[in-house]
Amino acid sequence: MQLPGLSLVVKLEDGPAHGSGELLHGRVQLELRGALRVQALEVSAHGGATVHWLESCSIGLNVVYRDYSAYQTFLSRHCQLIPDNGESTVLQAGRHEFPFTFQLPETLVTSFEGKHGSVRYWVKAKLHRPWATVKKAKREFTVIEPIDINTPALLAPQAGAKEKLARAWYCNRGQVSVTAKIDRKGYTPGEVIPIFAEIDNCTSRAVVPKAAIIQTQTFIARGSKKQKRSVVTSITGDSIPAGKREVWHGRALKIPPVGPSILQCRILQVEYSLKVCVDIPGTSKLLLELPLVIGTIPLHPFGSRTSSVSSQYSVNLDWLNTIPEQPEAPPEYSAVVSSPEAEQSLAPPCRSELGDILEGPFFAYIQEFRFRPPPLYSEVDPNPPSDSIRPRCMTC
Repeated sequence: MQLPGLSLVVKLEDGPAHGSGELLHGRVQLELRGALRVQALEVSAHGGATVHWLESCSIGLNVVYRDYSAYQTFLSRHCQLIPDNGESTVLQAGRHEFPFTFQLPETLVTSFEGKHGSVRYWVKAKLHRPWATVKKAKREFTVIEPIDINTPALLAPQAGAKEKLARAWYCNRGQVSVTAKIDRKGYTPGEVIPIFAEIDNCTSRAVVPKAAIIQTQTFIARGSKKQKRSVVTSITGDSIPAGKREVWHGRALKIPPVGPSILQCRILQVEYSLKVCVDIPGTSKLLLELPLVIGTIPLHPFGSRTSSVSSQYSVNLDWLNTIPEQPEAPPEYSAVVSSPEAEQSLAPPCRSELGDILEGPFFAYIQEFRFRPPPLYSEVDPNPPSDSIRPRCMTC
């Protein structure tokens, strides 16, 4: 609430979002209707992570609550706009602006708001007056820590396999197995993850495969952890009959607008994973989880700008070594595309959706080379016409 005749506002320049290592520019704006004696005017920039939750436990007939809280500081800067030299400074009526600049640290954590914790940054101004309360003004800003997915660790393919024995009333109903892989670990919001998977249903009942991106928030305080998991997005495959196999040849899963991963904070972490699960009637689900990192710097069309062409694809082309020596026959069309919706999801995004510049390498959406190529073209007709057939007259 502003006092009559006095208005104190903090304004930030260069937009509401900032990155680590940048300069934070702003100004403190003071509007006066009359002359005012000021003892000091200071501005400070702060930021940190806060974690807090309660846990209850019963002791006899009483319920006792344990408090878990922690705080980690990332930013603390101070600046004297009107120094306190023991004498009052008289400001005349009108508007007064005091610019300030803060150098942000080279390493910061992305702003975040969660159920049991948060990462926040703000600038606060304090106006000290003789024989009066301190006047305060606060302005929050957002920090986005850059995460470049163009690194060998985040460009490495991720793969896994799991199997589960389905049981009901102590009876063995067969086994379900799933094998899945993705081309890399790092992605950015808006990208499409092509999922390659094989699901074998050796049970006597139909099963349903699903895939989802899971966000896991981890809060740490006093040696204890509190986790919260949520589904970011998901897709559901077709029902697999008993004794059949389902193959995903790059099933598309688009990443919605989500915050980047937070991995460098001591008390708060945000992690992502791709979970492929199979719903098995009568027993628990079969779960396969592959780690993901959501970054902020998208994949360069031709790798890192500072590396040579050979080094750019030294990691991405390793998957060519997995091509089998004896390729298997291509599957039936009905086994790959069973509905118009599945056909649309398997197709790569068109150029109009991606924009003028592709955010991935040129082979990002090429299907696996697992199947036999088509027969070579020949100018010799393998089925020549019989000599007994009379040629047609072209003038008739």
